[in-house]
Amino acid sequence: MTQVPNVFIALQRNEETRPIVDAILADNPGALLDEQPAMVKSNVPGRLVVRRSTIEQEIGREFDLQELHVNLITLTGHIDESDDEFVLSWVH
Repeated sequence: MTQVPNVFIALQRNEETRPIVDAILADNPGALLDEQPAMVKSNVPGRLVVRRSTIEQEIGREFDLQELHVNLITLTGHIDESDDEFVLSWVH
């Protein structure tokens, strides 16, 4: 059986990214966090989704997914981005 490789997203660790990380954990039950002093990295096997609606629930206001780029450090995987979701995966 082939193991699905992880995708990840690493964000600066600050008050602005805390609700984004909480949304990632809510929408990706298999997510594992690697918390460092200056960053937090979310690892997920195969596919990671960041949903605008979940972030909005966390922060209590409208959120433009482009805002996450301000605190983005690095990521792996193919990117599929819309106004509603930011998805990383190894499958097209």
